[in-house]
Amino acid sequence: MTDPEKDGPAPPLALRIVNWIGILDQLTSTEANRLLKPLDLGLPQFVLLNHFSHRPDQARTVTDIARALQQPQPGVTKTVQKLVDKGWLGERANGRDGRSKLLVLTAAGKARHRAAIAALMPSLSRAFADWSARDQQTLFKLLDRLKVWFDRDRDPTQEPRDRQAT
Repeated sequence: MTDPEKDGPAPPLALRIVNWIGILDQLTSTEANRLLKPLDLGLPQFVLLNHFSHRPDQARTVTDIARALQQPQPGVTKTVQKLVDKGWLGERANGRDGRSKLLVLTAAGKARHRAAIAALMPSLSRAFADWSARDQQTLFKLLDRLKVWFDRDRDPTQEPRDRQAT
């Protein structure tokens, strides 16, 4: 507990919630990187494979991906190139813009994504082992509501991302 006399009042609950989400992100990112390392897959690469897995037959440009993930294009380009080099993403000509390529998830990329999910699930299952299905569904519903709000409230100069979870 904080001592209001020494520490001042507790931060507003909204800030504490977002702070907790940030801490969870740090903890889960560290664990995911550890679990994915034997698959020669870093978390940024998994995030891209996961993004593609929602619509595996849809081709995307690096610009599309960077916009959807709200990441700088140079970093996305570097991660995409690693996935192309490993054969997990394929490239083809972009008929609408000769300066860019269209990227697609390959069969090997789908297989690596499935292997990554299998590597992550034991840890996630342990984390939720004593949660009821109802509690998990409630948490998901509330987090989805928060995600949708932040997605809709983003900077108006940014185009809206596709609404699929990443």
